[in-house]
Amino acid sequence: MSKREPTSFTQVVRIANTDVPGEDTVIYGLSRIKGIGYTTALAIARKLGIDPTARIGYLQPDIIKRLEDAVNDLTRLSLPSWLYNRRKDYESGQDKHLVGAELIFVARRDIDREIKIGSWRGVRHKLGYKVRGQKTHTTGRTGMTVGVKRAAAVPGAGGEGGKVSSSGGSQEK
Repeated sequence: MSKREPTSFTQVVRIANTDVPGEDTVIYGLSRIKGIGYTTALAIARKLGIDPTARIGYLQPDIIKRLEDAVNDLTRLSLPSWLYNRRKDYESGQDKHLVGAELIFVARRDIDREIKIGSWRGVRHKLGYKVRGQKTHTTGRTGMTVGVKRAAAVPGAGGEGGKVSSSGGSQEK
């Protein structure tokens, strides 16, 4: 595609059930779709022969149709399998690339399957803990336990040499 942009401009382009602003470039516009990242978007644009820096709003309708077909079935482009987000699918054993609501649905189904069979990951998901081996002592806190509270001053510890508890050391008795 040439650098010359046609005069017709579309404000919002709909690709894979996602509204993409017309002023976005092809790469950043495609990466707004859930399941498509920057690298995947760049690979799609290069495979289809579309200028990655072109604005999506200026693209011809037939090019947008080609983009949508490629996003909906990425395996037809013969991209390397490491670029797909669902290699060796649990049910079919095939390499797939899911986008949009289908990706969310399948991820939720995987979590439910792990919970049902009682795997370690499933138990962690069920209890709401971190699943991928992260520490939980200080991170991942939600709700009221966001910070560490300081110990209150010892009663009767006025200005006459009384001991005040601190958060950094041991307290004398």
